[in-house]
Amino acid sequence: MGNPRQSIPLSFTVGHAPSPSEPPPEFVPATVPGAVQLDWARAKEWGPWWYADHFKDYRWMEDRYWTYRAFLPEPLPSEGSLFLVLEGVDYACEVRIDGARIHAHEGANVKAEIPLDGRCKAGSLLEIVVFPAPKSRPQPEDRSQADRSVKPAVSYGWDFHPRLIPLGLWGAATLESRPVRHLLSTDIDLILSDSFEAAAVEFTFEQVEAGLVRFLLFDPDGKAIFERKKDLPEHDRISFGLKKPRLWWPNGLGEPVLYTWTFEILGDSGEILDRAQGRIGFRRLRLVMGEGSWNEPSRFPKSRSAAPMTVEINGKRIFAKGANWVLPDVFPGSLGAQRYREQVDLAADCHFNLLRMWGGSQAPHDAFYDRCDERGILVWQEFPLACNRYPDDQAYLDALDHDSRHLIRRLKPHACLAWWGGGNELFNRWSGMDDQSHALRLLNRNTFEFDRQRPFLATAPLTGMGHGHYRFRDGQTREECWAIFQRSSCTAYSEFGIGSISNLDVLDAFLPEPFRFPPNPGTPWQTHHAFKAWEQDSHLYLPDIAHYWGACASLPELVEKGQRMAADGMRGLFEEARRQKPLASMALAWCFNEPWPTAANCSLVNWPCKPKASLQAVAQALRPILASARIRKYRWSPGEVFDPELWLLSDSPRATGSGRMIATLTLGDLECARLEWSFKSAEPSMNTQGPRLQCLLPAIDVDNLLLSLQVEGHPDWESSWKLPFGPPTPTEAFQPSTNA
Repeated sequence: MGNPRQSIPLSFTVGHAPSPSEPPPEFVPATVPGAVQLDWARAKEWGPWWYADHFKDYRWMEDRYWTYRAFLPEPLPSEGSLFLVLEGVDYACEVRIDGARIHAHEGANVKAEIPLDGRCKAGSLLEIVVFPAPKSRPQPEDRSQADRSVKPAVSYGWDFHPRLIPLGLWGAATLESRPVRHLLSTDIDLILSDSFEAAAVEFTFEQVEAGLVRFLLFDPDGKAIFERKKDLPEHDRISFGLKKPRLWWPNGLGEPVLYTWTFEILGDSGEILDRAQGRIGFRRLRLVMGEGSWNEPSRFPKSRSAAPMTVEINGKRIFAKGANWVLPDVFPGSLGAQRYREQVDLAADCHFNLLRMWGGSQAPHDAFYDRCDERGILVWQEFPLACNRYPDDQAYLDALDHDSRHLIRRLKPHACLAWWGGGNELFNRWSGMDDQSHALRLLNRNTFEFDRQRPFLATAPLTGMGHGHYRFRDGQTREECWAIFQRSSCTAYSEFGIGSISNLDVLDAFLPEPFRFPPNPGTPWQTHHAFKAWEQDSHLYLPDIAHYWGACASLPELVEKGQRMAADGMRGLFEEARRQKPLASMALAWCFNEPWPTAANCSLVNWPCKPKASLQAVAQALRPILASARIRKYRWSPGEVFDPELWLLSDSPRATGSGRMIATLTLGDLECARLEWSFKSAEPSMNTQGPRLQCLLPAIDVDNLLLSLQVEGHPDWESSWKLPFGPPTPTEAFQPSTNA
């Protein structure tokens, strides 16, 4: 046998100093992957960083130079080539061997493979110096400090993220022994025919020295269906055709079929010297113009129409439904494959087929995309630009170019990767960017060069799309979110949400006892985003909870009522977005998860991975076929006419069939109205509009009304609404105390 590639672990310590030239006076054990903040806190026996206001104790760490040290083990391999492989450094670093600088780079997405032959020996001192968090200006201390780097802006403070900027080795750092003849890179392109009956496969590679190689493709059952073995030069490609490939489909529309490929570099006797492997899915995805999109603007001068936001997968137009996704921890190096798996599984079980990787956050580990491949979750991947005006200066563009190329090449093989986005909310007054901004032109060029088959969107939102709102009632007009959506006409709702108090066990975990109830500004409730996160009363919205459900006498009662309001709101918004297709083709909640335990937030899942009531409600709203009702408002009073409009919603790839829906309205034990609707069969993924149920609401002493929608023979389609009923409750019924 030859000398296969081997990974040699390293044992690191870490310390800090005010400059890169000064040695740290103290070193502590380091966990890699990880973060310097976690290492230091662990060594000093600090309490949890997420408890109360403890995160503020970490502020000084973002301005220090952190040095990782490790001594190269004995013995070092005597044959082949030796490399230092850095899977991810957050954010900028230089590498030294026995004091000599041998490498430097910036960008958390950059994978560095540094040759060490002739530069080291057993016992040599390896140092990786991680530079302070990049800042374009000393003040203000906010996201604007990230506008000259490729560091995600969320860490500088957001309405759901503390000011806590991670630094360190967020990916693995190992020595790697390779045979002299080894693989440098691989790439694979798949192009389906228009009939989807055939696929062209082109595999390209780069190796050190020419020689014998072998490529194999295995079908989903593990059977080898293609093999090519031949002598090839250092740079070459292997091209072939495949008939009737099994297609990869998003969640709910078919099976996410995956094939496996293996590429081997062979020695003279056929032994395997080096190997790479991966998975691919055959599918074609396009973003196309939705129905009626070319009709606007309807008058001259004709100008820009709505952006193409309807997802066409394997020739079929679908309704994209899901959420925005943020990194599920402040410290990306602390995340393992299990957390990614749990969160993706929650999304898939909720009937999601799309997650938007929001540009303010960092792209996750491959484990996340692997699980999305397996569960059929499409990924809209944005680059790390968000809510800033990113410059045209060359230093920034060089960093963006380098970082983005690494990210594109890493993620391109994944079947789940749907399209690329330049970043979040860049075409507006607070960012001030436009189509001519060099950063966006660069990203468009790089995605076209390295991943031409995937679409590119400069930013979100674009013309025709909707971002917001993020609360149950507008803070000024008091108009409810349901009414706002019902008069909207967006092609895609790429962000919308409702602030919700967190789960009781989450609150208990980080709130000191004296502050737990009632909630007040100026306490950990505020630093964990319940107050003044972006509006005075966000994201807790105590007056709204009191308006609909009355005063709360305890924290458990507040959690129950607050989460119920948000859950009902989100469920109604998703159902309304579905009703608006084909004009609307997408509905994505803001947001799916959170990076630390918030007191209140728009997330559907609490940190670290605890579903809130809103997630279950959204899962109900996104069932493939659903009995639904368009309800004008949330709270009802005696003397009003309750008049919901009945619908049968379908995103299913099968026809609904004909049937009968029975709508029943009850107040307490009194059945007030009943309507039976016989509906006709609808084509796959087509909604059916029905009649209105109308009822003059009587004066009766109950606090809720119940609307039940039953479908004969289909209990899995049924739904019900329990809405607040009675005289309006004063919004002043529960105001935060003035005594913090």
